[in-house]
Amino acid sequence: MDVMKHNTPRRARLAGLCVAIAAFMLIPASQAGADADTTQFGVTAGSLSFNTAPNVPDFSPGLTLDGTAQTLNEDMDASTSWEVEDSTGSGSGWNVNVQGNSGGSAVFKEYCVTGTDGDCTGAADTYIGTKTLAANSLTLDSASASFSAQGGTTGTAPTHSCGSTCNVDSASSVIIGTAATDAGMGTYQSTGYGASSIALSAPTTIKAIDDEAVYRVDLTWTLASGPS
Repeated sequence: MDVMKHNTPRRARLAGLCVAIAAFMLIPASQAGADADTTQFGVTAGSLSFNTAPNVPDFSPGLTLDGTAQTLNEDMDASTSWEVEDSTGSGSGWNVNVQGNSGGSAVFKEYCVTGTDGDCTGAADTYIGTKTLAANSLTLDSASASFSAQGGTTGTAPTHSCGSTCNVDSASSVIIGTAATDAGMGTYQSTGYGASSIALSAPTTIKAIDDEAVYRVDLTWTLASGPS
């Protein structure tokens, strides 16, 4: 009977130790060795620019007078599709506008390509005379046009502004495309202009010109920050 009395406390101690070991083994590993961590990065602003500027194609063939008012048409996408890159990270939006350039000729005017014959003798690569078309003879229709996101660009796309035609050879700037605030971030390319998206109105009063000359207008395309 004395032996049994002495072994009982020992067994109790062993049982308690086993319980303690089991409880320790149940502690999650994360609690056994957790440590905090952070990671970070900076952002440097890029720029707002044309990757490819708008370019109105030449009208070919030219105009043959027939005693009626005529319209010449071309596809704004015929030569190239214009593209805007906004890597400023500002979300300010942007707009593309156009107007006649008074530094050359802001309206269609007789321009000598070579200078070897007729009115153009000795006057290559220059404007001559008084044969002109009125301002707003050239229009752009972007009703069918859209923008295609490039290079993994996401977010809200810009929009075209000439659904009911815009004057291109205007004396004042005319917006032809715009990105609202927080839109147009990344790179967007214009696409989908129709075959008649560029239209030149020629009245019956237009004057014939030498074979070495053309009617020509200088345009200025501007990409500016802000929707308008």
